Amino acid sequence: MREVVVDTETTGLDPADGHRIIEIGCVELEDHVPTGQSFQRYLNPERPVPPDAQRIHGIGDAFLKDKPKFAAVCDELDAFLGDAPLVIHNAGFDLKFLNWELNLVGRPILPFGRAIDTIEIAKSKIPGARYSLDELCKRFGIDLSTRSKHGALLDAELTARIYLELVGGRQTQMKLGMSAATRETGSGPARVRQRPHALPSRLSEAEREAHAAFVAKELGPDALWGRGG
Repeated sequence: MREVVVDTETTGLDPADGHRIIEIGCVELEDHVPTGQSFQRYLNPERPVPPDAQRIHGIGDAFLKDKPKFAAVCDELDAFLGDAPLVIHNAGFDLKFLNWELNLVGRPILPFGRAIDTIEIAKSKIPGARYSLDELCKRFGIDLSTRSKHGALLDAELTARIYLELVGGRQTQMKLGMSAATRETGSGPARVRQRPHALPSRLSEAEREAHAAFVAKELGPDALWGRGG
C-alpha cells in the first residue's frame, strides 16, 4: 500500500486572504514504511512574506524571488502524489492551500476524503493529549534537535514518524518480514522444511535404560512414553 505524507509552508493562515504556498514537502511510504523517496519544492508566492510567517519558517522574499511558481511544478507534484492516500498533520489546513493553488491554475482539486489526518488519529488513540507536531514528537521520543524552524520536507518526515507510531508501524514491519518469506516459497504460508535424516540421539545407553526403568516404575506399563511408534 503506497501512501504519501504531505506538508506545506505558507505566507499566512488563509488563502482567501491572499496567502500562498511557499514550500511543498512530500515523503513516500510503502506499507507504512518510508521508502526514502521524497519530493520538495520552494515556490515563488508572487507576494511578500509577512514577518510573522517568516519567524515561523525562516523563509523570506529574497530566497523565494527566483523560485518557480506553483503552476511550474504541478506536473511533478501530481506524478509524485499519484492516486495514493495523503497523510497530513492537520489536513484541513494543507488541503485548503493546495486546492486553492490547484484551482488557480485550472487543475482538479484533491478530495478531502483522500486525506488521512494524523491529528484525528491521535485524538482517537490518545484523547486529551496535545496534538501539535512538536508535542506528539516529544510524546513518542522523536528527535527534534534539527527543527529550529518549520520546513515542509522536515515536517513531512516528522509526520511520517508520528504516523508510524500511531498505526503501529513496528508491528507492520514484522508482518512485512513474514510476507517476504511467503513470497520466496510461493503463495500461502511458508512451508517448514524437514530434515532428510534424523539427528543422532544424544542419550547414552545407560541414560536410556535409566529412563525406561523410571517410566516402568513410576508411570506403569500403559504410560504413553512406554508405547512404541
